[in-house]
Amino acid sequence: MFRIKGIFFINPHWQSGNLSKEESAQLQKQTLEAYIEEHNILTIKLNQWQLNDYYTIPHALLYDLKQHRADLDILLLYSEEVLEDFIDCYPARWLILKSFFNEVVFADKQKEEYLEGAG
Repeated sequence: MFRIKGIFFINPHWQSGNLSKEESAQLQKQTLEAYIEEHNILTIKLNQWQLNDYYTIPHALLYDLKQHRADLDILLLYSEEVLEDFIDCYPARWLILKSFFNEVVFADKQKEEYLEGAG
């Protein structure tokens, strides 16, 4: 059976609405893990010294991608807002980072589309 290979990213400094940073990080993690399980995604750990199964620093992710040249299908993020500062400050690096993946998926958009289709 074919499995999609991917990496997911959590921004521990991003806040969603009235949630604390910790609650926002937990929201991201729960949403992304549910998406990963639902879509049978195999998460890849590029760096053996990495503490988590996910990345929290976009520069570190880009560095590891350049070092390992892995064949990856998907970069999974909670939302575009999670990386908004990085995208705005480093647009060229964002383009390079995205180029390592066949697709960038924002889980909150997928959830919205699913709910819209349910009506």
